[in-house]
Amino acid sequence: MHTKVGLFGIGLDTYWGQFDGLLENLKKYQLQIGTRITGFGVEVIDAGMVDNPVKAREVADYLKSQDVEIVFLYVSTYALSSTVLPIAQRLKIPVIILNLQPVAELDYAAFNSLNDRGKMTGIWLEHCQACSVPEIASVFNRSEIQYDIITGFLQDEEAWNEISGWTEAARVATAMRNNRLGVLGHYYGGMLDVYTDLTKQSAVFGNHIELLEMCELKKYRDEATDSEVQIKINEFGLAFDVAPECEPIEIERAARTSVALDKLVEKRNLGSMAYYYEGESGNDYENIVTSVIAGNTLLTGKNVPIAGECEVKNAQAMKIMAEFGAGGSYSEFYLMDFKDNVVMLGHDGPAHFAIAEGRVKLVPLPIYHGKPGKGLSIQMSVKHGPVTLLSVVEGKEGLFLLVAQGESVPGPVLEIGNTNSRYRFSIGAKKFMNDWSKQGPAHHCAIGVGHIAAKIGKLGQILGIDVVLVC
Repeated sequence: MHTKVGLFGIGLDTYWGQFDGLLENLKKYQLQIGTRITGFGVEVIDAGMVDNPVKAREVADYLKSQDVEIVFLYVSTYALSSTVLPIAQRLKIPVIILNLQPVAELDYAAFNSLNDRGKMTGIWLEHCQACSVPEIASVFNRSEIQYDIITGFLQDEEAWNEISGWTEAARVATAMRNNRLGVLGHYYGGMLDVYTDLTKQSAVFGNHIELLEMCELKKYRDEATDSEVQIKINEFGLAFDVAPECEPIEIERAARTSVALDKLVEKRNLGSMAYYYEGESGNDYENIVTSVIAGNTLLTGKNVPIAGECEVKNAQAMKIMAEFGAGGSYSEFYLMDFKDNVVMLGHDGPAHFAIAEGRVKLVPLPIYHGKPGKGLSIQMSVKHGPVTLLSVVEGKEGLFLLVAQGESVPGPVLEIGNTNSRYRFSIGAKKFMNDWSKQGPAHHCAIGVGHIAAKIGKLGQILGIDVVLVC
């Protein structure tokens, strides 16, 4: 699955006959930019230098045919805004203006000692990237073109971090559009905040939603061989710290269901899933649904995120976090500690075991709170350090992304066979709780490691939806 990003430079064809070597030098800089962007794991579609309105329309058609996710506009020297607007209008995707000088500082003494104003003007034009940026921004503003500006120089790591963030966001947008999200079972009855418009989810993210049946999962579970189950039990032992009080029959039950879940994901080519089911007490489907947490945690840790309570919106949020490489653990608000000024979040599973602080514990639960039956559950905390919370929110005017950055901090947690961690936020626990809740998210969110709000903001621009940053 390739992510394509466009690249084109702009200049003014009048200059090329006036200043020897100018065009060649500018093309070399553009080649350097394209090569480095390729190193970020995307396919760069370099459309060359656009130096007049005729070429602009040709390049617009070419980049449109290549289906690029975003386009980088390299301002190589002064250029007319008429060479840019036709491309931006045709593509209708975010345009990232690269205002990158060849060097951080011109050698003024050497420059002024040339004593050849013609040659000196050519060198100035090689370094006057900033000249066109206000002009382009003015035209984009008046034309309602979506854009961003990255200002710096060719070896400016701060600028390259921004460029890298855009390529990551483009890659995540591509992954979301190609994702197949499974929906198994039904919503938790009465949990109105969780309900969502599946059409709207597909319209915004572009992904396919596959409606699944419990009987298919049961079929794969019935077909699971003893050797497959034993292999899965061994995998449990590698991935989890299996508590000695876990009954062998419960481990076998969870392993058999895990084998079936793997087959369901493979057969349906799923990249994420939301699930919930109850059924009549003692039936086969209840037996399955009360033994899914371990297997779903394994899948989540392998970047096939699974959200319980049929929380489709949170499955989307977890997938975004997973594609950014941040993990994305299924969470809800657990408790507030006003003395330590922290908020505790967690869930009874599934979790993202790859972002755990220490070993993940597999433990027995005599009862699932608010759900039928008993079985195995996951106990873990998210790795201490910077974290990002993400919620896909369905508001009055459509979907938007709700984001907060904080820290996972050490301290006592609830050892009740659930995932839970302590989180501290720059605005304090009270204000965070109020500000987050007032945005109207469901009570679940995805938690990932690292501070990636800026990257999520870029993804929102690509998707054409708002991103609200709480802190």
